[in-house]
Amino acid sequence: MSFTPTPVPGPDAPLKAALRYGLIGLAALVVLAAAIGTAAAGLPGLWGALLGSAIGGVFILTTAAVVLFGAQLPPSTAGLVMLVSWVGKVLLVLIAVAVLTRFDFYDRVVLFLTVIGALVIVLGAETVGVVRQKVPYVTTPAGDGDASGTPQ
Repeated sequence: MSFTPTPVPGPDAPLKAALRYGLIGLAALVVLAAAIGTAAAGLPGLWGALLGSAIGGVFILTTAAVVLFGAQLPPSTAGLVMLVSWVGKVLLVLIAVAVLTRFDFYDRVVLFLTVIGALVIVLGAETVGVVRQKVPYVTTPAGDGDASGTPQ
């Protein structure tokens, strides 16, 4: 009988799982929203569903991607990257909405409901992805603290 060690997931495994589950949730939402939007409003409903999925999905998924990227950086730099990415995302969404208001080829209600659905479903899928990961943790002995032996 031979012993085969199981690989230990890295510290970034929860974030990778969040991205994977988020993409799966977004793909399911695109199919569902496109079908419902098309049935409810025809071609404008399809466009509303596709645009809403893109706006909501990209907004949420970029957060997980930036956190995954920032995990490799020093804490102050990672915080700066998160702040800049958040401001950039908000600006891009505002620009996209400002541009889209000039057109009428999509159904606005379907777009709105799909954006809300994307935010809820992708965020929920990412949460499930993080929670389902089993990442080992290590407890330190009592002597690893200061000179008095209390942990810091």
